[in-house]
Amino acid sequence: MLTLGLMRSYRNAGLSVAGSKCGPDYIDTAFHAAATSRQSFNLDSWAMPAALLGQLGAAAGDACELILCEGLMGLFDGVPGKAGRTGSSADVAAALGWPVLLVLDVSGQSQTAGAIVLGCTSFDPRLKIAGVVLNRVASPRHQRLVSASIEALGLPVLGALPRDENISLPERHLGLVQAGETRGLDTRLDQIAAFIREHVDTGAILACARASPVLDHAEALALPPPAQRIAIARDEAFSFLYPHILAGWRKAGAELTFFSPLANEPPPADCDLCWLPGGYPELYVGPLAAAERFLEGLRSFAATKPVHGECGGYMVLGQSLTDQAGHAHRMAGLVGASFSFVKRKLHLGYRQAYLAADHPLGAKGTLLRGHEFHYATIEANGDPPFAFVRDAYGGAEQAEGGRQGNVTGSFFHVIATEEA
Repeated sequence: MLTLGLMRSYRNAGLSVAGSKCGPDYIDTAFHAAATSRQSFNLDSWAMPAALLGQLGAAAGDACELILCEGLMGLFDGVPGKAGRTGSSADVAAALGWPVLLVLDVSGQSQTAGAIVLGCTSFDPRLKIAGVVLNRVASPRHQRLVSASIEALGLPVLGALPRDENISLPERHLGLVQAGETRGLDTRLDQIAAFIREHVDTGAILACARASPVLDHAEALALPPPAQRIAIARDEAFSFLYPHILAGWRKAGAELTFFSPLANEPPPADCDLCWLPGGYPELYVGPLAAAERFLEGLRSFAATKPVHGECGGYMVLGQSLTDQAGHAHRMAGLVGASFSFVKRKLHLGYRQAYLAADHPLGAKGTLLRGHEFHYATIEANGDPPFAFVRDAYGGAEQAEGGRQGNVTGSFFHVIATEEA
């Protein structure tokens, strides 16, 4: 809420402001774009090589006066990795030379907050913490006690947000309801901005910003285009495709054409490859199962050209998709797996994937980095794997996804190639 409120406040004040997001969250960037009217990029220190991270950091601020980068979890939270490649917000701030605004949940504490802030300021010498915003403040007295303990360290407290259940956005099982589906989003964003202006010194926060250093990075591409002309499914059921990948494909000269399975549109026949991104097909499984023109067009396309599905797209390529109520719906039948939401289990975390065979994404053995985030389970899958994956904690290598003929799919969301 603080990130969106600041973005909207500065935009409404006439500043050209852009957003970015630490880590792999593919929902938040769409809210940033709604708040700022500019594209927002993910910045991920675990999945992205340094050159790509630096290039995207610079691109985030193209032709704008201010970048606001939303963190993830706690400032230093990440996974095991080499220095600077743990996936933490601290890694991104350090790599790009951006100062940190620390947002501290002070519920259930007072002066101890000062000790926590002191620890944050000294934990990582790469970082410059510019100030603190207090969250979940219970009363003016509570605010005074906490603020005094922090300001004694020489750090300014730049805002104090009281508990307010009215400042929220609707959620579902994978996080926030998507920006494009949130009713009255512009009005909500203006309400959030008003709340932030009331409780935060937006002028002082703006004064904490400093010019990004000029980073000497070679041109980097997150993911080479898998074809020259790419048909991409895009609607409420297929929305999880990273903006930096689309931008990179366009920059490399690929032609992107979008179509809507929910509108019963088939992939355009003049394209060279079809890409089905992740999303929420489980929420639209009935309409998708009834979209015969889309399904027949997809089968016809796959007879002669490559088709790849990520997560939700993979499920639509399968034999069937069973909803939470236990009703099975026939899908495209292009891979052998069937999927179900009857017994939901969360699968979450970073993954590195080695391609099991030559593929439009690269030669056999090509290393991709990305993540997995879904609740669906596989009921049956006898296909050869799309890739072999490991998690970020040294877990055993496992076969992932499937392939049949020109068709591949998996639950793995690619963020970048390791060679980028």
